[in-house]
Parts: sequence; C-alpha cells; structure tokens
Amino acid sequence: MKAFKDFEVKPVANVFIGDKIKMMKVLNSTIIVNAYKIEVSQYPKNKSGNVMTLQITHVGEKGIIFTGSDYLMQQIQQIPDDGFPFQTVIVKNGEHFEFT
Repeated sequence: MKAFKDFEVKPVANVFIGDKIKMMKVLNSTIIVNAYKIEVSQYPKNKSGNVMTLQITHVGEKGIIFTGSDYLMQQIQQIPDDGFPFQTVIVKNGEHFEFT
C-alpha cells in the first residue's frame, strides 16, 4: 500500500502574511500591492457580495487589508498577472475607494 508521501503532493500556498491593516491607515499613502484574492463574503455589505484580501507592503512591512470595495475589486481585476507587484495610492473619491 502506498503512503501519502509517495504521491509527492505539494500544498498550494496562497497564504497572506502580516498583520491586518485598516484601510484608513494606508489611505492617501504609497503602498505596494503584492497579491490579492476575491472571495464570497460571509457578511455581504456590497452589491457583489464579495470581499477582497490585499497582500500589501506599507513602510517596509507586509500587511493584509480586507475590503468590500467593488470599485477596488473591479480595478484590480484589470491588472494582468505579470503586473504584480505594483505601487499605488488608495484614495477616497466621494463614497468609494480607488487605486491611483
């Protein structure tokens, strides 16, 4: 009988590292977006019902931002895979957030 290790299955690492950072802490300051993922939210508060997790670097430290901003999700999905990481500033435009 084979053992599990014989299958040479490797875990798929999609783990985000760092402390949770509130959006207001990085608002209007330069950040580096390293990666993102969009999932169905357990607590939907937006039209899409999704939540986005951003892996960022801010002042040299890695961190994680959770956001339900449909505008940010629409913008980031237009970035090609080879466009990461990228530098940006998140601003508040009226009632929503945007990458600039």
